[in-house]
Amino acid sequence: MTTTDPRAVVIRYVEAVRDGDADVVYDSFAADATWHYPGDLPISRTWRGRDAIVNDFLGGMGPILVPGSMTIELVGTIAEGDRVVAEWTSKADTVFGTVYDNRCIGVYTVRDGKITSVVEYSDTRHVAAALFPGHGAPVLARTVQAP
Repeated sequence: MTTTDPRAVVIRYVEAVRDGDADVVYDSFAADATWHYPGDLPISRTWRGRDAIVNDFLGGMGPILVPGSMTIELVGTIAEGDRVVAEWTSKADTVFGTVYDNRCIGVYTVRDGKITSVVEYSDTRHVAAALFPGHGAPVLARTVQAP
């Protein structure tokens, strides 16, 4: 089922990430979509194009995470026109022996049933410590971080 309602498009996308449905994830983005991830991490930049977003940015996390350990929970959404703010939690074990446990916000723009842009906000200090040890953040103990 395809919908053009911006909130439904974003919910469908987040649920597809949660469920590991790569086809729906890919189909959720416009070919020329952008995803901006602020900060100074190795993943911090504006990712341009659906292929770069899905294969390089989102797919680039695969080698860092223990297979089957990722859980995603959509906390809620707020929509106004073509913009949707989604809040979610992401949790996973990493190959470094740390636990990634973050609460994130994304500001999505949806046009014609496709995500055209995303700006994501998260605890980048935690991202650095859990996913990029040695990138200037302290190494995390193997414990779950409080929300």
